[in-house]
Amino acid sequence: MSTHLQIKRAYEPAEASDGYRVYVDRLWPRGLSHENFHYDLWDKEIAPSAQLREWFHEEPDSRWSEFERRYKAELLSNPSFGQLCHAISGKPAVTLLYSSHDEIHNNAAVLLDLLKIQPD
Repeated sequence: MSTHLQIKRAYEPAEASDGYRVYVDRLWPRGLSHENFHYDLWDKEIAPSAQLREWFHEEPDSRWSEFERRYKAELLSNPSFGQLCHAISGKPAVTLLYSSHDEIHNNAAVLLDLLKIQPD
């Protein structure tokens, strides 16, 4: 994908270098107001299923690899994944926004990896 892709916590300030900002969690980020949180698209349907999210949060340290596998499978069978690929196609920069405290083990990181291997 020729688009520059990155992830960023929703709580970090928006920057011009973010480009097109996509919030990829199902739940609104706790503590942020609609006036202060800037995004171009809130794609709730691209987030992990409630069942998968709840399962992962029970034991995130030991379940990360399995979460990655299951979430990628969900994404590849989710029509919203194709719609997101289309929505960001041709954009010079896209930032996937997430609200997790963990900057490495979160759904945006998995989504980023999968988007990077998609053909243009």
